[in-house]
Amino acid sequence: MIPRYSRPDMVKIWEPENRFRIWFEIEAHATDALAQRGVVPASAAQALWKWWDTNPTIDVAAIDAIEAVTKHDVIAFLTWVAEQVGDEARFMHQGMTSSDVLDTCLAVQLTQATDLLLADMDALLVAIKTRAMEHKFTPTIGRSHGIHAEPVTFGMKLAQAYAEFARGRERLVAARAEIATCAISGAVGTFANIDPEVEAHVAAKLGLAVEPVSTQVIPRDRHAMYFATLGVIASSIERLATEVRHLQRTEVLEAEEYFSPGQKGSSAMPHKRNPVFTENLTGLARMVRGYVTPALENVALWHERDISHSSVERYIGPDATITLDFALGRLTGVIDKLLIYPERMQKNLDRMGGLVHSQRVLLALTQAGISREDSYRIVQRNAMKVWESDGAESLMELLKADADVTAKMTAAEIEERFNLDYHFKHIDTIFDRVFG
Repeated sequence: MIPRYSRPDMVKIWEPENRFRIWFEIEAHATDALAQRGVVPASAAQALWKWWDTNPTIDVAAIDAIEAVTKHDVIAFLTWVAEQVGDEARFMHQGMTSSDVLDTCLAVQLTQATDLLLADMDALLVAIKTRAMEHKFTPTIGRSHGIHAEPVTFGMKLAQAYAEFARGRERLVAARAEIATCAISGAVGTFANIDPEVEAHVAAKLGLAVEPVSTQVIPRDRHAMYFATLGVIASSIERLATEVRHLQRTEVLEAEEYFSPGQKGSSAMPHKRNPVFTENLTGLARMVRGYVTPALENVALWHERDISHSSVERYIGPDATITLDFALGRLTGVIDKLLIYPERMQKNLDRMGGLVHSQRVLLALTQAGISREDSYRIVQRNAMKVWESDGAESLMELLKADADVTAKMTAAEIEERFNLDYHFKHIDTIFDRVFG
């Protein structure tokens, strides 16, 4: 992942040194378990941990140089460790295969990454909830098909986003559990040369569950579900980012990204204040979703294993988690500093001459004894006059002048149907459902 869209804590998880350290722990814990069962000398495990306890520097360049000859990354690592530890290192990797190390390591890295993503989600949820409570009863127009529909509150818009990301967090917790499995089962997964208790020991030390059937590799349906979950969260990011982008349009301008001192919007037009962060988030969401299909395609491996998944995961593991981590952090900042304009929201609410209250009049006429079809026709013919006048006409005044309406409703009854607060009587209920 490029540094522009990376944050250091997530990047560290995918750096070679962290990967090799996890590899060592897998090998050393397995050697411990083998020593406990008398398969290898106890001195072998002790030698490994004695060297490790000196806090050695992982010489990535040296391991890479060995791999340039062996063309095999795990063998290169084992060779380098043996050079550091000495003769006792020959008991490492007894009965194991490369995938035992690689797949278990990937599980550790993905759980580490998920813990950061869960913290990101928590921070985002706090930011959304704070702004939702701030604007719980701030009136704004609800839109369907991009067209004025009926009044909502800006807090309700944010409550919807909160509920969506809360669901995303629950899915991420489930995805973490799905991906956190350990496989130390040897070639083709039969445990022929290593006891299942070794796997259980390593799993417990690394905080993982044992993989019931690993067939040499951990089944990739787990990874597919994991990356699909990241893709859904990315789509939720885009949904909220798109809302902000629409609200920042000049014709709307009900909310906008914070514009910092010294910030520039355009190299040519000094007046510009563009939604650059939310546009960026839209692009990042596309990237995270782009990693879902390769993960799905990785499920169908040949027989007990092949390595067609390997190159894919070396890309998508780091890139998807690093990108999503950055995007969640950026969105949190956008929401936390979002500039919100209640006066403009009210102005937009009022701009179409009260059309947003048409349904209430329709319902009142049906309750007064007019058929739904006729009620719709009466209200629509007046509403279209307002629409065609671009809000210059008033729906309320037109209805008061319509004999079909006044035959069933008094002026006061008509006016009551234009009460904005009527639409917000259940906002508390919605908030209780979302926030408890």
